[in-house]
Amino acid sequence: MAWEDVTVLEECCSTNIEAADTVRYDHGAAVIAQRQTAGRGQRDHKWESAAGENLTFSIVFEPVFVPASEQFMLSEVSALAVTDTLAGYGIDARIKWTNDIYVGDSKICGILIEHSLSGGHLSRTISGIGVNVNQTDFPAWLPNPCSMATVTGSKYAVMEVFDALYANLRIRYGMLEAGKGDRLAADYHALLYRRGVPSRFFIPGRGEVIGVIRGTEADGRLKVTIDGQDEEFLFKEIEFII
Repeated sequence: MAWEDVTVLEECCSTNIEAADTVRYDHGAAVIAQRQTAGRGQRDHKWESAAGENLTFSIVFEPVFVPASEQFMLSEVSALAVTDTLAGYGIDARIKWTNDIYVGDSKICGILIEHSLSGGHLSRTISGIGVNVNQTDFPAWLPNPCSMATVTGSKYAVMEVFDALYANLRIRYGMLEAGKGDRLAADYHALLYRRGVPSRFFIPGRGEVIGVIRGTEADGRLKVTIDGQDEEFLFKEIEFII
């Protein structure tokens, strides 16, 4: 189907849950919520967003040509579309592995990606994206939030931001369809938060370490040099200390 199926809801529990309806939404469909009552983030975190001030939506992909072992490319597509969009507004953003988008040391966007498999390939991917657009006051428990408004001092039309991001998602997904996975990986690596810079990490069972990010593998593992040794980590096996 065409990439023109956009649904705007005043309220829903979670756009990822709404977009999981395979009868109503197929490839290219997007579900936007003015307010989420049970928004979700990575690591089972709750996603908080002021109603009407930010962009919270989910987009459906049906990447049936992508092997399950290469599903990380959908993370690259989503993250790069966000950084492309922010760059269009003059905001220099970086990708904090795996799917957070940072400006400096502050989080401006979170992405939650959920996959369904058929055999050895992906059948359906839902990418839930939350961009802080106009919010300037955040809950005290959020450690390091920012928004487009706090970064630039300007306010933005949320649906215009969506239109730009939706277009960039289409472009980046088109690169995936065209077999340009190497280009996606190179662009993702170039924008990795704190790549090549000694940084503090927490590793369960080992505690705090100093490491240097080198990049990611095709399956999404993070490559980090610690005490002169190259190591690789899956999601939840290593965390930034910021």
